[in-house]
Amino acid sequence: MRFQLNGKQKEFNGDPKLSLLAYLRDIENIISPKDGCSPQASCGCCVVQLNERAVLACVIPMEKVESGTVLTIEGLPETTQDIFAQSFLEKGGVQCGFCIPGIVMQAKVLLDHNPAPTQSEISNALTPHLCRCTGYKKIEESILEAASRLQNNKAGQATVCGGKVGQRLQKYDSYDVVLGRRPFVADLRFDGMLFGALKLSDHPRAKVLKMDTSQAESLPGVTRIFTAADIPGDRHIGLIVQDWPVMVAVGETTRYVGDVLSGVVAESEEIARRAVELIRVEYDVLTPVTDPHEALKSGAARIHERGNLLSETVVKRGDADSTLKDAAFVATGRFQTQTIEHAFMEPESCVARPWQDGVEAFSQGQGVYEDRKQIARILGLKEDKTKVVLVPNGGGFGGKEDLSVQGHASLFAHLLKRPVKVTLTRDESIRMHPKRHPLWMDYELGCSKEGKLTAVKARIIGDTGAYASVGMKVLERSAGHATGAYYVPVVDVESRAVYTNNIPNGAMRGFGVNQVAFAVESLIDELCEKGGFDRWQFRYDNALQAGQTTSTGQILDHAAGAKATLLAVKDVFQQAKFAGLACGIKNTGIGNGMPDIGRAKIVIDSPEKIILQHGWTEMGQGVHTMAVQMFCQETGIDPAIVEVRVETTDDTACGMTTASRGTSLVGNAMVVACQKLKKDLETRSLSELEGREYAGEWTCDWTTKPGTNTDNPITHYSYSYAAQVVLLNDTGQVEKVVAAHDAGRIINPTLFEGQIQGSIHMGLGYALTENFIQEDGVPKSTRLRKCGVLRAKETPEIEVIGIEVHDPNGPFGAKGVGEIGLVPTAGAVANAFCRYDGIRRYKLPMQAPDPLS
Repeated sequence: MRFQLNGKQKEFNGDPKLSLLAYLRDIENIISPKDGCSPQASCGCCVVQLNERAVLACVIPMEKVESGTVLTIEGLPETTQDIFAQSFLEKGGVQCGFCIPGIVMQAKVLLDHNPAPTQSEISNALTPHLCRCTGYKKIEESILEAASRLQNNKAGQATVCGGKVGQRLQKYDSYDVVLGRRPFVADLRFDGMLFGALKLSDHPRAKVLKMDTSQAESLPGVTRIFTAADIPGDRHIGLIVQDWPVMVAVGETTRYVGDVLSGVVAESEEIARRAVELIRVEYDVLTPVTDPHEALKSGAARIHERGNLLSETVVKRGDADSTLKDAAFVATGRFQTQTIEHAFMEPESCVARPWQDGVEAFSQGQGVYEDRKQIARILGLKEDKTKVVLVPNGGGFGGKEDLSVQGHASLFAHLLKRPVKVTLTRDESIRMHPKRHPLWMDYELGCSKEGKLTAVKARIIGDTGAYASVGMKVLERSAGHATGAYYVPVVDVESRAVYTNNIPNGAMRGFGVNQVAFAVESLIDELCEKGGFDRWQFRYDNALQAGQTTSTGQILDHAAGAKATLLAVKDVFQQAKFAGLACGIKNTGIGNGMPDIGRAKIVIDSPEKIILQHGWTEMGQGVHTMAVQMFCQETGIDPAIVEVRVETTDDTACGMTTASRGTSLVGNAMVVACQKLKKDLETRSLSELEGREYAGEWTCDWTTKPGTNTDNPITHYSYSYAAQVVLLNDTGQVEKVVAAHDAGRIINPTLFEGQIQGSIHMGLGYALTENFIQEDGVPKSTRLRKCGVLRAKETPEIEVIGIEVHDPNGPFGAKGVGEIGLVPTAGAVANAFCRYDGIRRYKLPMQAPDPLS
């Protein structure tokens, strides 16, 4: 068959059923169309132009391309490419960027037919696309900007700034991301590379009696089959508890449907996957334990030898029972939140290859130093024999904290002495990686007749699934934020993380805090109803301020931003017909007795090139840009000559990129490193400093472990605050969200706005549409489309108000931004719905109200 590709005639004599996406990526090595869900046709990352139409390349067979004309970003005129890239950089439409090349092609086709579209027309055109980062608003603005520039032929007009703190510096290294040029892990190619695929368990709980790999081994093109017996080092890994097997051995019992039983390495991914299908496993199928309440009962089957209770956190101050008995008003409720899929656009992938006498892994994980530690353990190597290179990923949101395929790819490459790539399909990704914890929360909240909160009592159970992941920390965080953004003098909270045979639940944006905020904010409105209090004034009167204590008893020793955020939304809330209000608090840093450490280095490579090295993962949130702006603020050096790198051989060890701490820790470390450089620059030029390195480190080691007997526990070194108003139209639908967020110091307004918009979009999906359903430990669906992520046309208007209440422990006063954005959202939606129809909602996702007659 013959066709035209990017202006050149092509001839294809292969399988007519091969997808256009596979042809472009695997045969032509065109990487701008991304594979986010093939062949589900759910995400839009693979959109290209075929015969003047935007099509999903993952479901277009090559037989339909015959005599056609195919266009990818690579075939666009350079001026058109530049206009799209500059527009997305100028307006902040790119975060992780995995979805953007497909969106660029969709926008190109739209603008060909409609050169001056409205924002509504753009939203409708984006219906085939999912974006988990941005909330779509800045994408829509970027397309409007591109339309204007194309009409006026304004190519090459980049905004230039000095990169100082507070300026809208364009997101670091994102020009090529917009155009699909910068490779993600799955785009990497190495000479002699082999491909791996994994055999997953067919049952959530079953004893593996026998595994027959003979048919798979005899398939032409198969290099080797790997089982648990091939692992030279430790077979069990985990970020906190080492309870997660890299592979389950024959004779052992599986704990969930994502357990890996074996791996195949072959000359192509297609052969490897065919071989996996030929592996025969004989099981003794057991009844799975899928209800955490049942799992806690005596006589329940033990999922782990230690039992089914992973952890328990207890926070008690005063006598809650008597205080609640004496309270003028008490609101109670049992709240339930659901399991949520992260739905990052880039599925898990890793490429590993031999390195010196060890292994080098190209990772998309959220902590390359943690990856190195675990890979070294699996291979029985010292850490200095394991090198991990960060490839900025296509979204994480906590879902890429746990080791996924990095261990398998490294094992295969190390033993075969060949490069090996292991990439999950979307179906496999959804089966394997941890989700958001569903929580069951029994709450009682009391107040005085004057409207002052007096006591809270909560019992919280979280389903942590088959393995620990970070489940104990999520439930610890729920307990630590159980009073919300308010001062409550008497606290009685118990939270428990429980093992089940469900897919593991671990870190996800909000990390247990948005769950309890839904409960607390709902009960605040209930108290206002009971006592006749004004909903805004009640919150303002009880909002945390300096000198008061959080849930854990930590005395805030500096100004809190809760009241400032409430003041910012007061008028819009009080003037609205149907509105819900909710506040939020979210920690910055891990805390709870664990050190938060940031390290950074400045390398003067030449007068024209300065390399910043750190250990945090760039996953769309802009941590690389933060590093550059902190550096430029301190030194005045042009950001155009600055490069950022994250590799474990640079010895800038940090922990996981989690807990909204990247900006504060990379910033504080960078400021320390800059002090030494600035002193040298007083007397010497960059040319004279060529080859020099300047290291900086900042550590918070003064937080308190839960349960420590002290009068002033310090749970976290910093907190962010927020107040959100959800406005409904006359039919009860969400029309607009107004969000005031205290970031301490807004380092980059464009990135700040994008982070808040994206997290609100995620919070709205959490409140309204998203639900990952499992039946007897098996996902009801592994299709991305079924996860309920809101599309552009379903996302309401979002107004972001930046508040800056200085934090003494943050660089230039900055606080965490990445997670706080969705903490109040579900509570605000619930309160708006109740205001509309008078029905209190206790379970997520919520049913929208019927229109009033």
